[in-house]
Amino acid sequence: MKSKLFLVLLFVVTNAFSQEEKKAITTTLDDWHNAAAEADFETYFNLMTPNGVFLGTDATENWQNSEFKAFSKPYFDRGKAWSFTPVERNIYVSGNYAWFDELLDTQMEICRGSGVLQKIDGSWKIAHYVLSIAVPNKTVDALIELKKETDSLLLIDLKEKYKSTKNN
Repeated sequence: MKSKLFLVLLFVVTNAFSQEEKKAITTTLDDWHNAAAEADFETYFNLMTPNGVFLGTDATENWQNSEFKAFSKPYFDRGKAWSFTPVERNIYVSGNYAWFDELLDTQMEICRGSGVLQKIDGSWKIAHYVLSIAVPNKTVDALIELKKETDSLLLIDLKEKYKSTKNN
């Protein structure tokens, strides 16, 4: 009987802890998106880990933190970087790491964001973020045709670079 009571109590405490962590993560992500919309460069990048990564919608956008700062700075300096409003979000937590996916209302219509957060000194920081444009299945064929020429040229370059990195 005592062991069952202990297990129930452990489950309740663990679930409450997990809910608190999810609230903190939600706040971090919401604050991050709000900082971009309000052009708050310092807050935006302080919510990322120092070695954070941002993958944009273009195949060439694999931004390491310092590169992403340099790329983003002119947008923030104009007074508004970008505006992403979450409309759905799922969060998963395991120790000092969490991962998530979200649907966003953006200037590019519906996008999907996903990523990984790391808890550092008691605060959740974005370590890796992936932004993709959500494409309805019924329009994929038209999209493929639209990007076919550009992608075929880029693939030649990417395959060559990948091949050379494997040989080194």
